[in-house]
Amino acid sequence: MAKRGKTVFVCVECGYKHAKWQGQCSSCGKWNTVVGEEPTTETHFKRWAGGEVGRVPVPLEEVQFGGEARLVLPDGELQRVFDGGLVEGSLTLLAGEPGIGKSTLLLQLALRLGPQTVFYVSGEESERQIKMRAERLPVKNPNLFVYCETWLENVLAYALELKPAVLILDSIQTVYTDDVDATPGSMAQVRECTAKILRFAKEKKISVVLVGHITKEGMIAGPKVLEHMVDAVLEFEGDKQYNYRIVRSVKNRFGRTPELGVYEMAHDGLREVANPSELFMTEMEPGTVGTVVGATMQGARPILLETQALVSDTTFNYPQRSATGFDLRRMNMLLAVLEKRCGLKTGGKDVFINVAGGLKTDDPALDLAMSCAIASSYRDLPVDRKTAFAGEVGLSGEIRPVSRVDLRLAEAQKLGFERMFLPAAAMKGLDVSGLTLRPVPVAKLSEALFALF
Repeated sequence: MAKRGKTVFVCVECGYKHAKWQGQCSSCGKWNTVVGEEPTTETHFKRWAGGEVGRVPVPLEEVQFGGEARLVLPDGELQRVFDGGLVEGSLTLLAGEPGIGKSTLLLQLALRLGPQTVFYVSGEESERQIKMRAERLPVKNPNLFVYCETWLENVLAYALELKPAVLILDSIQTVYTDDVDATPGSMAQVRECTAKILRFAKEKKISVVLVGHITKEGMIAGPKVLEHMVDAVLEFEGDKQYNYRIVRSVKNRFGRTPELGVYEMAHDGLREVANPSELFMTEMEPGTVGTVVGATMQGARPILLETQALVSDTTFNYPQRSATGFDLRRMNMLLAVLEKRCGLKTGGKDVFINVAGGLKTDDPALDLAMSCAIASSYRDLPVDRKTAFAGEVGLSGEIRPVSRVDLRLAEAQKLGFERMFLPAAAMKGLDVSGLTLRPVPVAKLSEALFALF
């Protein structure tokens, strides 16, 4: 047996190496991110046996480029998230909570990709478990090959033999390579296995999709370099209390970010949701207080969300602040603007806000809708349910312009809204001739509240 070298302690966030273990990284300052890893038993400088021979540096001007070859996906939501399809030779990481449906989504995609050859490798399930899950799905693919293995060299050897269009590996934390003397799932194994898979995907022009685990804090497990190495990072999220799931693109070297795909979990798999606005909006009864509809953009897709707020007298020494689906710090900023610029004394009130349906969004265009919902609950006055809002709120109370106002207006009109409050600056050059919905331009938050109440 080869002699093992001295253990190296590396920060999983920034990659800084330490001489010994310590609770806080000396470079980035993060706590509990320093882990030990064993050095590799072989040198990394030798050429991989499956690599191309004779590759030499070439001038950039001589590189032939005719656009990326893309595999058109039968799944419309994933086609949207990838912004045009899966690029040949790309490496994609799909991460999400346990039991959220990552394996079901990828198995469903593999079954629908026929007659393309798909190689589905699982290090977590047996062939019988995969077959049992596939029986619940209404599609078949005779060119889908399944393989339960954790030794990476074996996986790549069979992939070379099958030459699939897509290789799915579930999951990257379960595979290992003999070149690293460490347990599967460790930082060294994840980094080395990903490097080998990346080299394999680029040289053999095979699209690879990796499944990744997440930590209890919601971060993708493994070294941070994992997200830098892959071409695309997709997050699969959703509340298990609801039937819908969301695929969010947070990195894509071949397309736009962030794009969003919405699914509904059913007994026969994941169903695509063509109109997410109807899913995230419930039927508001007339006279409902503290409920306002805001128009947000998720990538290139407009979605109307129902924002809810509850303002009540506090029974504690310090008022409570709670936000679900909305940034808590941004909520505190909106409360300060409402108190300073609009005269709403919320300092001694409990404030709870919620984005109905459980969707998490960071679009600043939802500021105006959330502010109006808070004001509605504070004054105990309802907002017309046929009114939508889109606008960013500044610290001086001004309504700042937002992007793609035309798409937001079109989505609101399609759902039957009669008017929409917009930033006055966004009306310049906006064609509203074909709209039945009436835009209401406002320059200040106080103007919007005066018009409503």
